[in-house]
Amino acid sequence: MSASDNIALVRRLYEAKGDPAVLQEALDPELVWDVTPGFPGGGVYQGLENVGRDFFGPLYERFESFNAVGEEYFADDDSHVFALGHYEGVTKKGNSADIRFIHIWTVRDGKLVKLQQAADSLVADRLLNG
Repeated sequence: MSASDNIALVRRLYEAKGDPAVLQEALDPELVWDVTPGFPGGGVYQGLENVGRDFFGPLYERFESFNAVGEEYFADDDSHVFALGHYEGVTKKGNSADIRFIHIWTVRDGKLVKLQQAADSLVADRLLNG
Protein backbone atom coordinates (compact mmCIF):
# COMPACT_ATOMS: atom_id res chain seq x y z
CA MET A 1 0.00 0.00 0.00
CA SER A 2 1.11 3.55 -0.59
CA ALA A 3 1.64 6.10 2.17
CA SER A 4 -1.64 7.81 1.23
CA ASP A 5 -3.48 4.45 1.36
CA ASN A 6 -2.03 3.81 4.82
CA ILE A 7 -3.13 7.25 6.02
CA ALA A 8 -6.62 6.64 4.61
CA LEU A 9 -6.81 3.34 6.56
CA VAL A 10 -5.85 5.00 9.85
CA ARG A 11 -8.14 7.98 9.24
CA ARG A 12 -11.03 5.60 8.54
CA LEU A 13 -10.40 3.82 11.84
CA TYR A 14 -10.69 7.06 13.85
CA GLU A 15 -13.72 8.27 11.90
CA ALA A 16 -15.51 4.95 12.54
CA LYS A 17 -15.60 5.64 16.31
CA GLY A 18 -15.52 1.97 17.26
CA ASP A 19 -17.76 0.56 14.53
CA PRO A 20 -17.16 -3.21 14.86
CA ALA A 21 -17.23 -3.80 11.09
CA VAL A 22 -14.51 -1.21 10.50
CA LEU A 23 -12.45 -2.51 13.43
CA GLN A 24 -12.56 -6.04 12.03
CA GLU A 25 -11.65 -4.81 8.56
CA ALA A 26 -8.80 -2.51 9.63
CA LEU A 27 -7.17 -4.28 12.59
CA ASP A 28 -5.13 -7.46 12.34
CA PRO A 29 -6.35 -10.19 14.72
CA GLU A 30 -2.79 -10.46 16.14
CA LEU A 31 -2.48 -6.71 16.66
CA VAL A 32 0.13 -5.46 19.16
CA TRP A 33 -1.28 -2.60 21.28
CA ASP A 34 1.45 -0.74 23.18
CA VAL A 35 0.12 1.90 25.59
CA THR A 36 2.53 4.21 27.39
CA PRO A 37 3.19 3.46 31.07
CA GLY A 38 1.28 5.79 33.39
CA PHE A 39 -1.71 5.99 31.08
CA PRO A 40 -4.80 4.09 32.32
CA GLY A 41 -4.26 0.48 31.28
CA GLY A 42 -0.69 1.19 30.19
CA GLY A 43 1.14 -1.90 28.93
CA VAL A 44 1.49 -4.12 25.90
CA TYR A 45 -1.43 -6.23 24.70
CA GLN A 46 -1.25 -8.98 22.09
CA GLY A 47 -4.24 -9.81 19.93
CA LEU A 48 -7.40 -7.92 19.12
CA GLU A 49 -9.46 -10.01 21.52
CA ASN A 50 -7.11 -9.18 24.42
CA VAL A 51 -7.08 -5.49 23.51
CA GLY A 52 -10.87 -5.38 23.67
CA ARG A 53 -11.17 -7.35 26.89
CA ASP A 54 -8.07 -6.29 28.86
CA PHE A 55 -7.51 -2.70 27.72
CA PHE A 56 -10.86 -1.32 26.60
CA GLY A 57 -12.97 -3.34 29.04
CA PRO A 58 -11.46 -1.74 32.18
CA LEU A 59 -11.16 1.64 30.45
CA TYR A 60 -14.86 1.78 29.60
CA GLU A 61 -15.73 0.84 33.17
CA ARG A 62 -14.31 4.24 34.18
CA PHE A 63 -15.68 6.36 31.31
CA GLU A 64 -19.14 7.26 30.07
CA SER A 65 -17.56 8.08 26.74
CA PHE A 66 -14.04 7.86 25.36
CA ASN A 67 -13.08 8.53 21.74
CA ALA A 68 -9.84 9.07 19.87
CA VAL A 69 -10.00 12.01 17.48
CA GLY A 70 -7.30 12.10 14.81
CA GLU A 71 -6.26 15.58 13.73
CA GLU A 72 -3.07 15.28 11.66
CA TYR A 73 -1.61 12.31 9.81
CA PHE A 74 1.86 11.66 8.42
CA ALA A 75 3.40 8.56 6.85
CA ASP A 76 6.89 7.31 6.13
CA ASP A 77 8.17 4.88 3.52
CA ASP A 78 8.35 1.99 6.02
CA SER A 79 4.59 1.46 6.44
CA HIS A 80 4.19 3.68 9.50
CA VAL A 81 1.44 6.24 10.01
CA PHE A 82 1.81 8.91 12.67
CA ALA A 83 -1.48 10.28 13.98
CA LEU A 84 -1.65 13.34 16.21
CA GLY A 85 -4.88 13.99 18.03
CA HIS A 86 -6.71 13.92 21.31
CA TYR A 87 -8.94 11.67 23.35
CA GLU A 88 -12.34 13.06 24.29
CA GLY A 89 -13.27 11.58 27.62
CA VAL A 90 -16.11 11.89 30.11
CA THR A 91 -15.71 9.81 33.26
CA LYS A 92 -18.51 8.05 35.15
CA LYS A 93 -18.17 10.89 37.70
CA GLY A 94 -18.91 13.45 34.98
CA ASN A 95 -15.39 14.88 34.65
CA SER A 96 -14.32 15.68 31.12
CA ALA A 97 -11.09 16.54 29.38
CA ASP A 98 -9.24 16.34 26.10
CA ILE A 99 -6.02 14.35 26.34
CA ARG A 100 -3.39 14.82 23.62
CA PHE A 101 -1.85 11.76 21.98
CA ILE A 102 0.47 10.56 19.28
CA HIS A 103 -0.17 7.16 17.76
CA ILE A 104 2.36 5.36 15.61
CA TRP A 105 0.68 2.68 13.52
CA THR A 106 2.38 -0.09 11.56
CA VAL A 107 0.57 -1.31 8.44
CA ARG A 108 1.14 -4.71 6.85
CA ASP A 109 -0.87 -6.23 3.99
CA GLY A 110 -3.62 -3.64 4.35
CA LYS A 111 -4.12 -4.20 8.09
CA LEU A 112 -3.01 -2.29 11.16
CA VAL A 113 -0.68 -4.68 12.99
CA LYS A 114 0.79 -2.47 15.72
CA LEU A 115 -0.05 0.64 17.70
CA GLN A 116 2.48 2.51 19.80
CA GLN A 117 0.76 5.19 21.87
CA ALA A 118 2.06 8.11 23.86
CA ALA A 119 -0.37 10.41 25.62
CA ASP A 120 -0.52 13.05 28.31
CA SER A 121 -0.75 10.68 31.27
CA LEU A 122 -0.86 13.52 33.79
CA VAL A 123 -4.09 14.90 32.33
CA ALA A 124 -5.57 11.39 32.24
CA ASP A 125 -4.62 10.78 35.87
CA ARG A 126 -6.11 14.10 37.00
CA LEU A 127 -9.26 13.39 35.03
CA LEU A 128 -9.75 10.02 36.71
CA ASN A 129 -8.34 10.67 40.17
CA GLY A 130 -8.79 14.19 40.72
